[in-house]
Amino acid sequence: MIVACVPMRSNVNLSGIARTASASGISRLILTGDAKLISKIARDGADELSVEIHRTLAPVLKKFRTDGYRLVGLEQTTNSRNLNQYQFAAKTVLVIGNERLGLNDEILGLLDDVVEIPVYGLPHSFNVSSATAMALYEYRRQLSASVPGEE
Repeated sequence: MIVACVPMRSNVNLSGIARTASASGISRLILTGDAKLISKIARDGADELSVEIHRTLAPVLKKFRTDGYRLVGLEQTTNSRNLNQYQFAAKTVLVIGNERLGLNDEILGLLDDVVEIPVYGLPHSFNVSSATAMALYEYRRQLSASVPGEE
């Protein structure tokens, strides 16, 4: 899996995503805009990840599609699927939206699937870093379950 983020408001959230991605065995993180990782928050994750910063995300996603990746957004939409019932492909790019604005129509139009995490109270969504951690954990759980000898 590769994690790709649209421009974020908070480098704290980006740094938390980097730490979680690295701890989940993800090796590549795509950031956009004026992204910067805060080493005290990202910890060793910043050193273990291949981090790329691009001006915009759409061209990068189009390239991943031609390379055979499934593009999966983490967003609450009318047609999003429950994360707990979604089966990830091994070659997935998980696309993370902005804290306030989510994923715009251009990016949503490029995605193969959109998943969301059920929310049972208020507020109606999880923090972007927390939601990414849940999605990465589910991906890793599924991948480990499908590899013989791994638990």
